[in-house]
Amino acid sequence: MSWVEVAAILVIGFVGSAEFGSVALVHPVIRKLAPDDQLIFEKGLLKTFGRIMPVVMTLAAVLAIVLAVDNPTVWLALAAISLGIALVVTIIGNVPINLRTGRINEEAAPEGFLAMRRRWDVFQLIRGSLQLLGFVFVTFGIVGA
Repeated sequence: MSWVEVAAILVIGFVGSAEFGSVALVHPVIRKLAPDDQLIFEKGLLKTFGRIMPVVMTLAAVLAIVLAVDNPTVWLALAAISLGIALVVTIIGNVPINLRTGRINEEAAPEGFLAMRRRWDVFQLIRGSLQLLGFVFVTFGIVGA
């Protein structure tokens, strides 16, 4: 196994697990909080996930594309497509909402905050699912399912 394949499995596995874990385990709990507490929690996540995930999500897509170009198999092509679409969904869906959330200066959730975050949840479900699928695809492509 090459260093690129090892890096791809580790990085894509981290991204897929972290983002799908966010969908399935973290955000359902956040939605049960009062709106003002949701605002605090979401702004906190922007300082943790928001610092590392843009870099590793992009790296995950790049690694998948490199592997698919170097070894054009169906599994690796599906991984590259899945992770590429997830990155596009992130940029056009999640990022604008995260930027708006980060610009909220008041401590109370403003009108429309919950509706905005529920739209974010839809984008998160799509990208988290695509990233987890990308991990499955790249693993099958490397291991040789």
